[in-house]
Amino acid sequence: MLWRHGQTLWNVERRFQGQSDIPLDETGHAQAERAARLLAALRPALIVSSDLSRATGTAAPLARLTGLDVVLDKDLRERHGGSWEGLTDGQIRERYPAEHASWMPPDGESHAAVADRVAGALLRVAAVMTGDDLAVVVSHGAALRLGMSRLLGLPDELFGVLGPLSNGSWSLLSNRWGRWRLLEHNAGTLPEPIFSDDR
Repeated sequence: MLWRHGQTLWNVERRFQGQSDIPLDETGHAQAERAARLLAALRPALIVSSDLSRATGTAAPLARLTGLDVVLDKDLRERHGGSWEGLTDGQIRERYPAEHASWMPPDGESHAAVADRVAGALLRVAAVMTGDDLAVVVSHGAALRLGMSRLLGLPDELFGVLGPLSNGSWSLLSNRWGRWRLLEHNAGTLPEPIFSDDR
């Protein structure tokens, strides 16, 4: 299960967060608590999280309810946005029109690099799971969408086929007979119009 962190002030302000370490806001904490109650009922065997505070803050209620420790993996961090981090969509559009059109920060991480990095982390998690055990991976919108796309075998030009994950929502992947399948996407919350680091 791939769970996006709860809301932050920068989500509300429509700022590109990237790897800036922005904590959850009050709504984000409430989203994490609500989702944790639902996810705890599924009896996960493992919780792995990005080391950024908005992800660890989201994982904390689930760890408390299940008694599991949270394993941190920096490869689950959000896409590095370089000079875009902290800027609003309007500011990015105004200052970097060509880069905005292709959604590529001039000094940030490429879609392909993020997809490879996060997919590698997800494969490491999958490798330690047995049978039908459930792992909950807490990460970020672009990181999860790109990592999922890579595991599902989508070509780079189709990464946008999967829409963004809303704050506090999750997607469910399964691996059967060596093939990854997407079972659920953007579950747990109502999708909201968001500015996300993933396009």
